[in-house]
Amino acid sequence: MSFTTGGLFHRESLKLAALYLDLGDWNAVRDKVIAENLLQTRTLNTLKRICREVISRLKTLSQGEVEFLIEASHQEQAYFLWLAVCRQYRLIADFAVEVLRERYISLKGDLTFDDFDSFFNRKSEWHLELDEITPATRGKLRQVLFKMLREADLLTASNMIHAAMLSPRLLDLIHQGSRREVLYFPIFESDVQGMKQ
Repeated sequence: MSFTTGGLFHRESLKLAALYLDLGDWNAVRDKVIAENLLQTRTLNTLKRICREVISRLKTLSQGEVEFLIEASHQEQAYFLWLAVCRQYRLIADFAVEVLRERYISLKGDLTFDDFDSFFNRKSEWHLELDEITPATRGKLRQVLFKMLREADLLTASNMIHAAMLSPRLLDLIHQGSRREVLYFPIFESDVQGMKQ
């Protein structure tokens, strides 16, 4: 549940990804970021927490995906960071597939806090550890998840679902991994075929 730290971390992710391409080692990236406060945080604890979170997400990407992240458009980067979050956190991946995408393809254009709460309650029936999460932490999880969706341009400020427009290049990279990962985005299967052409 460490995704309660911040949001999508777009700027920080690009900085650390570029460093990784220079240094070739995530431990070296972490050491340099902390030694030089490259994320310009006020406290060392915040710096360490954000650095750990961003690196854990970026580690889910292949070398080619990290290279793509650096050179991609701002929107492609946001989509790719969303993909990394989904890879890192099963709960978010499940929410993306079972709630975000399902609401989109069933032509329900909005996403509400109630949708998250219903999803969370369903999951906690099967994952008893979720019952141990306090209401305050649960509220924070929901808040950060919705913030990430907005930062990835998958949700508008008024909580309307915004269809993903995946470039052919981005789709190719996703399909080189798991074809199922395209389901993390609000998109119709027919749209995927059109985008590949």
